[in-house]
Parts: sequence; structure tokens; C-alpha cells
Amino acid sequence: MSTVSVEHQPLLIGGEWVPAGEGRTYERADPFTGAVVTEAAAASRADARAAADAAGAAFEAWAATAPAQRRALLMDAADLLEARAPEVAATMTAEVGATFGWGMFNCGLAAGMLRYAAGQAHEVGGELIPSDVPGVTAMGVRRAAGVVVGIAPWNAPVILATRAIATPLAYGNTVVLKASEQCPRPHAAVVRALHDAGVPAGAINLITNDPADAADVVEELIAHPAVRRINFTGSTRVGRIVAATAAQHLKPTLLELGGKAPMVVLADADLDEAAAAASFGAYMNSGQICMSTERVVADRSLADDLAQRIAARAAALVVGDPRDGETQIGPVVNAAAAERITAMIEDARAQGAEILAGGEPDGLLLTPTVVVGVTPAMRLYAEESFGPVVTVVAVDGVDEAVRVANDTDYGLSAAVFGRDVAAATAVAHRIDSGIVHVNSSTVHDEPQMPFGGVKASGWGRFGGHAALAEFTELRWLSVQEGSRHYPI
Repeated sequence: MSTVSVEHQPLLIGGEWVPAGEGRTYERADPFTGAVVTEAAAASRADARAAADAAGAAFEAWAATAPAQRRALLMDAADLLEARAPEVAATMTAEVGATFGWGMFNCGLAAGMLRYAAGQAHEVGGELIPSDVPGVTAMGVRRAAGVVVGIAPWNAPVILATRAIATPLAYGNTVVLKASEQCPRPHAAVVRALHDAGVPAGAINLITNDPADAADVVEELIAHPAVRRINFTGSTRVGRIVAATAAQHLKPTLLELGGKAPMVVLADADLDEAAAAASFGAYMNSGQICMSTERVVADRSLADDLAQRIAARAAALVVGDPRDGETQIGPVVNAAAAERITAMIEDARAQGAEILAGGEPDGLLLTPTVVVGVTPAMRLYAEESFGPVVTVVAVDGVDEAVRVANDTDYGLSAAVFGRDVAAATAVAHRIDSGIVHVNSSTVHDEPQMPFGGVKASGWGRFGGHAALAEFTELRWLSVQEGSRHYPI
């Protein structure tokens, strides 16, 4: 599936695939080969404004579309995305170094998200609220908010682009997706499926931009008067900027940001199950998942044994060319990521930590790494690595395990392992995290679940019924029957 030619990616504005207004483009290189694989339109502020204008113009008609029609279009888009999965997976390999399996998984889950969102089209309803005024029928009624700006990252591009736009569309909002500079084509593939399914002109729009223009494009989109909601998935650093910009315009945001997911392993845990979950959670997609298991917090009685089991699994994983069907771990996304992750490992090594497996970079290929003896003085203790690295920290008892698990600015995903499910669940309730799994990996996602974090991992929830509050307005509507007496 090698990419031998440069593909061109235009913008989608008002139902038309168009170049950037100034004719500018930027290039995206394959992280494994270094060859340029994509030439994408480099949108300006004017292009961003045009996309938001188109979404604003399309809003009234799309919001008035029958829920059954919105449902049917989203279902058709899911079918198209699923049928195109091998092609879309190949674009993920070309632009972000994803293995074919990760690309196919992205497409499968994204199709499921579109189908779940389709089922939500009929959920924009309301409730009767008793009034103390004679003859008044009062209701709390939900309706579409307006234009939603979705800003999605590169690491799970098809899943996260779909999550940014599917439910807002189902509820009757129109959308502008600002694609990641790292993966314009995988993000465009989601938009193309919706466009080709027949979503009306302007209801879905796509902006791609040069990395140097990202701040200007995002600022223009947020400031546009038709834009009423912004959702962002990405780093905590950029999430703070998005939130601050939106706050200046009094616009709500939904933010899913960084993570430092702990896996607490209690003294009675099944070590084979814990090691399997830790290996999957730490190394899937080279650790480039917001929920990746970054810290195994294990009871001292079993910490050494568990660390050796995880190291054995790490050493057995196949690292290499993501186009090779045998490869399980491909490259990280770029040289800056490889340098940052390697520097964190070397900082821990220099301060006395022991590397049980991995830790040796080969360009952008990083071998799955297990580190023990990590202390709070080391970068690996607190910083998000976003790479194929896991630390194993030994603790004495449950209270220390909870303290160490919570000793982080982040709070997205967590896990607790123990044979006594009631005891493990009690520990889970003590962890500061938006998501926590008992006897399962920290990496898990389903369309119907409320997904999001606390602390520096963001606020708000994608997925499930929780998304209704994020992407609709709740208004009070009352109807007076008969005459009403007023005092003046």
C-alpha cells in the first residue's frame, strides 16, 4: 500500500470542494519514509470566515430538517465510511504512520459513532414543567444551538473527527471541522462521507491550514457571530488557549485534553490480566492515545513480578514499517515527538531509574519501554509522554496507591485491577478521573458512553445522552390559555 504520488486536499465550503482563497498550500510528509504525500489547501482567515458563513446560512434549513432525514443521511455516511475503510486507513498510514489495523479500527468505531449519532436525531425534545400560574403550560425545550466548530487531533483521526461533528449534526447544528495540520486527508475522509451521503451544502464544512496559520484560523472561527459552540480535542496547552479565546466571546467549549492515565494494581490482582491490559494500554498506536496507560501503580508485593511481565510483552511486540502487515508498533508522528519522548526516558535513566525494556530509538521508531524506579523528580513521573512508555511505581497499600494515582494534574482515564471486585470498585471511586475501568484497560471507547475528563484533562462530555447538553440550547417555552390577571 505504498504511497507513490502526492495527493491534493481542498477545502469544503458551502458544498463545494475548493482551493484556499489565496491559492496557498502546505505539504505533509510520511513520518516513516519522509516523502511528501499530501499537498493540502492552506486556508486563511477569509476562508475560515467563508466556511462559518456557509454553515450559518445553512443552519435554519438543516435544523428544520425532519429527524428521520438527518438520521438516514448519517446512516448512509456510516456505510460509505465503512466501505472506504481500507483506502482511509492507507491515508492514516501515509500521514501519521498508523498501522493498517489501527486505521481499520478507526473507521469501524467512527462508523459506529455515526450510527449512534443517527439514533440521537430524535432525542432533541423537552419536558413539561408544572407552573403555579393558572392556565400556563410550561416546557423546557431543547433545540439546536447553531454553528459548531470541531477541532480534532491527528492521533485517532477518523474517530476523533467523527466525534467532533456527528452528534452536533444529528441534533440539527451545522458544523465547520478544522482539520489537524498533521492529517488533512483522514479528516477530510469523514467530511467526504457525509457530503457524498447527501448532507446539504453548508451543513458540513472542512478547513485545512498551514501549521503557521492555525492560531489565526481558530481565532477567526471562534469569533464568528454564527458560531455558538466549540469542541476541541488535543493538548492541554492548546486547550487553554481555545478556552480563553472562546471565553472572550462568551461561547461554551467542550474540551478533551491530555492524560496521564494510572492503572492501580491491588495486591490480589490477576497479574496476567493486568499485564495484558497494561501492554495494550501503553503501546497501542505507539502510546499516542489520550487514554494511554502511562503509570502502573502496583502494590509492592507484586510490582517487580508485574513489571517483568509487562517488559516481556513489550519486548515481543513487532516494531517497524507501518505498511508491513506484521508490524504492531509503527513510528511516532514526527521528529519532535521522538526527541521529546527520548529525552524523558534519558532524564529518568540519568536520575537512577531502570529501563527494563526498550528505550532505544531508531529514528521515529521507539521500542516499547518499561521504566521502574521513577521518582517525582523525573519528567516521566508527571509529564504526559504520549509515546510507547510506561512506568511501574511500587506502593505500600491502597491509600498510597490512591494518592499516587491522583498525584497528577490530569484526570481523563484510569483503571483498577483486583480480584475482589467490590474492593477494586471502592478504589475506583476514590480516583480523580472522568473515566475509570475495573479489571480492564485504560484505553476504551464506545459511542454511547459519556467521554471526558476532569482537572487538566478538560471539561464537558462527548458521547451518550451527555452530549445533548453540550450541543443544544435549553429554553423555557410557555403557553398561556385563557385570560391572565396582571397587577398593573
